[in-house]
Amino acid sequence: MKIGVVMGGISSEREVSLQSGQSVIAFLDKEKYEVIPVVIDKKEDIVEKVQGIDFALLALHGKFGEDGTVQAILQTLGIPYSGCDTLSSAVCMDKDMTKKVLKASGIRTAQWFTVKKIEDIDYKKIEDMGYPVVIKPNSGGSSVATFIIHRKEEVKAAVEEGLKWDKEVMIEEYIKGDEITCPILDGKMLPVLAIKPKSDFFDFTSKYSDGGADEFIVELEENLHKEVEVMALNTYEALKCSVYARVDMIISKGIPYILEVNTLPGMTKNSLFPKSAAGIGVSFSKLLDLIIEHSLKERG
Repeated sequence: MKIGVVMGGISSEREVSLQSGQSVIAFLDKEKYEVIPVVIDKKEDIVEKVQGIDFALLALHGKFGEDGTVQAILQTLGIPYSGCDTLSSAVCMDKDMTKKVLKASGIRTAQWFTVKKIEDIDYKKIEDMGYPVVIKPNSGGSSVATFIIHRKEEVKAAVEEGLKWDKEVMIEEYIKGDEITCPILDGKMLPVLAIKPKSDFFDFTSKYSDGGADEFIVELEENLHKEVEVMALNTYEALKCSVYARVDMIISKGIPYILEVNTLPGMTKNSLFPKSAAGIGVSFSKLLDLIIEHSLKERG
């Protein structure tokens, strides 16, 4: 089977995607698959460079990769691909839409609103939520242009920076607590990981540099673990995810809140999903086998 590892792309997360792609290539079983690197440098490449492959293993992150666009093109070309479909990818990429679905489904998430221009900033709403607040691009990833804002005077600059990266910016209630992540594979939750960043929050440096954060499998108290598992799986189902995804949460005073959902989680040596799988004895190579197997089944 010719496996095209699709990586690169045109988003702010291109370099991270290239790292994921190279890691995936290194760990794919060469006795099972003919592995073909597919580096996306411009949008047209997704049509031109996937010709002749049997399966697209997506290592893309951010816009034009994680937002459903590439999935729709591959579907049109009749090429099966890994992970979530076009709809769930698009919804999960849009943090505002994600939270609207969660709220409608009765799943706990922090208060928020979005702005498309500086004039949309509602300082009264921010005061009602209470400082600090988190300000970030609505459809961004890897914590690019994400700020924890403590004072009214800092809000405008943070929104301006966010609007450089996206047409819409989210202003969200800041919930102080312990961050965890819940990888889900084929509708089952893998071991929960705790994330202890060395900086104020799990930012770009923490995510992608060696030693930027301590990440380890955590044993939650039994009732809390049950609640976290139910919330993670309900979130996965509400957002119509398939094959695999990573549900990020924060636990504040024993209460879990959904932060966001990653439909194409990072696959570098520092990444969370392979660390979780390793906790149940699933090697990186075996994890990739399972993703391919479940994706082919999902795509018919």
